[in-house]
Amino acid sequence: MFGLTLFVFIFGLVWGSFLNVVIYRTTHGVSPLSGRSKCPKCKRIISWKHNIPLISFFWLQGKCAHCRAKISWQYPLVELLTGLLFVWWLWMGRGFFLLVGQPWSLLQPGFWLVVGLLLLVVFVADWRFGLIPDSANFSLFVLALGYRLSLTGFGLMQSADLVRAIICGLVLMVFFYGLWFFTRGRGFGFGDVKLAPSLGLLLGWPKTVVAVFLAFVIGAVVAIILIALGKKKLGQTIPFGPFLVLGTLAALIFGNRLWGWYFGQL
Repeated sequence: MFGLTLFVFIFGLVWGSFLNVVIYRTTHGVSPLSGRSKCPKCKRIISWKHNIPLISFFWLQGKCAHCRAKISWQYPLVELLTGLLFVWWLWMGRGFFLLVGQPWSLLQPGFWLVVGLLLLVVFVADWRFGLIPDSANFSLFVLALGYRLSLTGFGLMQSADLVRAIICGLVLMVFFYGLWFFTRGRGFGFGDVKLAPSLGLLLGWPKTVVAVFLAFVIGAVVAIILIALGKKKLGQTIPFGPFLVLGTLAALIFGNRLWGWYFGQL
């Protein structure tokens, strides 16, 4: 079992390395498939031995092998998180998101793993560069819509649930658009507006409400901490996408229980 776990972890590290390429290039207007990786500063092509996931960063002491420019901690962290995500998925995630019967016993865990990778792209891209790539938003929407339509078509989900999920996405998009419009884009990004339909489709009712509520709460707490530490000043904004991702993950796992607990207190 250790050998399988190690293999899956290394496989996840490789995917994490690719996600780093996707994050950087899509936030800088470059295709993820536009050739080998280069140092952003000196533009030298990065050798394979300097591009080994997780290992090369520490081997090079976090600096480019050619110009010695600092390499962001984003790279090893994303690789490590992706590797851990794959391991978690191997031992826990597959059973959590599992439908009985073929092909769903294979398709559904795979679907949610891909969703997890895309949400990681959204989280890091928005936090680091203040931008949610359109490709990530589009991929999430296509996957979520296809997933919901497939479940409904195979009789694994009621049509009413599909309709409620679509309504959740539309209402959330209108709500976010209103925030973006009235703040003139200074207090709310348009990438969050584009992300809204996917979240509604993924979560449905009432988990969408739970996710958004948690996102605002987590965002407020982080903002207070950053201000207290002097990292931000009053009036400065922080990306909201990462908090939407955290709220979505919490709602996926605990959404129904949190919803029931809240109304149980009333």
